[in-house]
Amino acid sequence: MQQFLKRKFIKSSLLLPFFMLGACKIGFNKITSTNFFSQNKMSNHYPFQLPQLPYAKNALAPYISENTINYHYGKHHQAYITNLNNLIANTELATKTLEEIIKISASDKTKTAIFNNAAQVWNHTFYWHSIMPNGGGKPSTDLLKKIELDFGSYENFIAEFKNAAATQFGSGWAWLVLEENKLKIIKTGNAETPLTTNAKPLLTIDVWEHAYYLDFQNARPNYIDTFLNHLINWNFAYQNFKN
Repeated sequence: MQQFLKRKFIKSSLLLPFFMLGACKIGFNKITSTNFFSQNKMSNHYPFQLPQLPYAKNALAPYISENTINYHYGKHHQAYITNLNNLIANTELATKTLEEIIKISASDKTKTAIFNNAAQVWNHTFYWHSIMPNGGGKPSTDLLKKIELDFGSYENFIAEFKNAAATQFGSGWAWLVLEENKLKIIKTGNAETPLTTNAKPLLTIDVWEHAYYLDFQNARPNYIDTFLNHLINWNFAYQNFKN
């Protein structure tokens, strides 16, 4: 059953736009990690809308509950989109793509609120695709070999990823990225994103408390273990790595 579900997910990922935004106005055609919104033929401009999840709201249970998804996706993610639309309405940024908004606002201290909300729209959409029902385990052979080459072993990668996610003080993210053809693990605070750097993100874990508190309370390490063992979407990471 697990293999069937994974094959079904891979097939749907190839046939549908990568972030599966449906009738929403943010979209892309295939998996790439730094410009996936811009690649889609659909509009990637204001007004932005909440992207469709690539699975049912209860599909990640028992590891992430539907209750968490309702709050994390339905309220927090939606709030970033609503805030972004309100902040850029009737401005020149309303004609820009999401990636352009992030990069422009990242270097302008007068646009901090715009950056925070735009980056959180991007980061959260990326996160929803970094996890999947019946996920976890080791990645495909090519990516596994690269992990073993750059980290010394898969076990070293797991240890470094856990440490980055657990030690990110306060709110933020831990990422597996590719930079100068080398895999690295980085962590970013609040809304910061690799999109503003030369690193190419392959996958991420959200360690803001709203991502896990309803299911794990203050036990962030348990949430990280669950992410790695049962949720991580290596299909998604591999496509980002390959592209």
